[in-house]
Amino acid sequence: MAHRRGYLPHFDVPGFTQFVTFRLGDSLPVNLLETLQSKLQTRQISEIEYYRKIERALDVGDGPTFLKNPNVACIVAETLIKFDSEKYTMHSWVIMPNHVHILLSPFDHSPVSEIMHSIKSFTAKKANEILSRNGRFWSPDYFDRFIRNRAHFADAKRYIENNPVKASLCKSSKEWFWGSAGWNGCY
Repeated sequence: MAHRRGYLPHFDVPGFTQFVTFRLGDSLPVNLLETLQSKLQTRQISEIEYYRKIERALDVGDGPTFLKNPNVACIVAETLIKFDSEKYTMHSWVIMPNHVHILLSPFDHSPVSEIMHSIKSFTAKKANEILSRNGRFWSPDYFDRFIRNRAHFADAKRYIENNPVKASLCKSSKEWFWGSAGWNGCY
């Protein structure tokens, strides 16, 4: 079932494995997003190029990087793990300084839109308390892509686990504490 929530179209069918990226509010410059959306709509760039340019901009990390705070990252990690086997099967995840990638298979009773709402609303409230701040924590929307086959699944998982390496945050994915490849629990 395709639907729109905010600016982005979503494909939300229970049981379909999804690669989802959500990011902090203000983590991408508005002018960059507007330019990329315009180029996408006028077919100057492909959808793949659109998402690659967004990923590159997120990895640069020019905006807020609240997820560098270990207490905030811990809340996000524990929230992702909490509903594994209850609302979805979590295959892979990583928390970057300004965004999060997850690869999950939602159960029939848990659409991705509801899963994302739960994760983002709970973690935003807790993160704002930790940081003694008010206002929007997460960007209102998220990027999702349904997984087409085993090769796409393997590529998505590899991308997620290697994102900290690609962004020069560590040399090996197992060194990155805030992801499924190197996770040992908070504290």
